[in-house]
Amino acid sequence: MARDEQGELRIGSAGGPYDIEALDTPAEELENSHLDLGSVLVPVVEGGQVTVEMSAAHEPEAVYLVTPHGRISVSAFAAPKSPGLWREVVTELAASLREEGAQVSIEDGHWGREIVATVPGAAHRFVGVDGPRWMVRCIASGPDETADELGRLARAVLAESVVRRGDEPHPPRDALPIVLPPVLAEQVAAAQQQMLDEQGPTDETGGPAGSPDDSVPGGALEQVASATVISEDGAPPATAEEPAATEEPAVEDDEPMPRSSGSAMQRFRRNRRG
Repeated sequence: MARDEQGELRIGSAGGPYDIEALDTPAEELENSHLDLGSVLVPVVEGGQVTVEMSAAHEPEAVYLVTPHGRISVSAFAAPKSPGLWREVVTELAASLREEGAQVSIEDGHWGREIVATVPGAAHRFVGVDGPRWMVRCIASGPDETADELGRLARAVLAESVVRRGDEPHPPRDALPIVLPPVLAEQVAAAQQQMLDEQGPTDETGGPAGSPDDSVPGGALEQVASATVISEDGAPPATAEEPAATEEPAVEDDEPMPRSSGSAMQRFRRNRRG
């Protein structure tokens, strides 16, 4: 990781992904420049939107930065003390993607091996970096014609991302928890309630209610559009506020890091809802 002339490690040097314990950047600077998702802090992309994918249990599973070129997700995972987890994942994931019918190639990137998987009309790039007891993975998904631009943007996002591993024990390969910042969580709750209202009456376990509070300072959230929510229960996307002017590209969902062969293309084959 690159340090400045004073020997400090600060964001803005494109020397990441950074471990938050090693950073000398003040917390208030991170609040203004990054979206804090608990286990990972992601730099805000100018002109981008935020899409939150929720599980059937109404827990955040993934957060995407939606850009004019496609969308980017950055996720952190627990890893052993010894490095090398990403190399293992590359081998497993590439094999699984090929079994599912994708055209797969392995490229040498800034941090090492990158996986590029193409399916008709779309390209998906997987970039991983090993850190101290964590591994961070970036996935860039978009149309074929913007794959190069999206790849460059994804690397720039990863180079400024920050991982907060924490001290809690996690088995290797387990995804570190995503925690939405309060303003975004309120928008997501409101969007989920909107989906429930459109679907009609549900039981008391149907989902959380809420409404956005524009009076709460959002820091980096003020630089992005309101959250779009994707629900795994089959409901269409909804937004807590009016949709932003930038249309989300027709890209597909990513697959969590597999422990075995699995179905790595299952979500790739789902068209964008809505």
